[in-house]
Amino acid sequence: MDWDKATAELSKKLDPSHVKSRSQGGGSVSYVEGWHAIAEANRIFGFGEWTRETLELRQLGDPREVGGKMRVEYMARVRVTVAGVVRDGCGFGQGIDKDVGQAHESALKEAETDAMKRALMTFGNPFGLALYDKSRENVGTPEKPFDPAETRDRIKNALSKARDLAELERIWKHPATEEAFGKLHPAMQGELTKAHTDRVAFLSQAPEGTH
Repeated sequence: MDWDKATAELSKKLDPSHVKSRSQGGGSVSYVEGWHAIAEANRIFGFGEWTRETLELRQLGDPREVGGKMRVEYMARVRVTVAGVVRDGCGFGQGIDKDVGQAHESALKEAETDAMKRALMTFGNPFGLALYDKSRENVGTPEKPFDPAETRDRIKNALSKARDLAELERIWKHPATEEAFGKLHPAMQGELTKAHTDRVAFLSQAPEGTH
């Protein structure tokens, strides 16, 4: 496994579209779903590069009837190992069903999933670590990949709309323009240089008010 690539992914912000919420204790709790945590582990670490082991499952008290249904509660401890790095997490699960067997199954699954998510959370933001920061500084839509063609077209469009030479030069020499320009292929840089030169010629010759 390439830890450098994995670290880069683990450092990215948590996409808010992957954050769910539920009512709990009179308030709202944010979380990432278990299936998403597994999918992210497969994507970031790679299939077969990480393991999950349930170390402990313990029923908490006896099943009890609540509102005509049986309520069962479990705690779990799960270990996640990634390329020799070990993380443990504890979780809680509650099952409510008329069928006590179904209640046990639901509680067991929830406890294991919760413990796994807590273990994975320690690896980084994509697994929900960002949600523990009240400022939510690391929850946000990931930056779009750099698109050379889109960048070229955006700069060219801005140049074409410049109303006078002063505005044109402000756009052309703006730090953001210069930074984006430097990332483009030489051919695209040539296109923009020509677009700038052509716009200079047009604005220099066109009668005032016709720009």
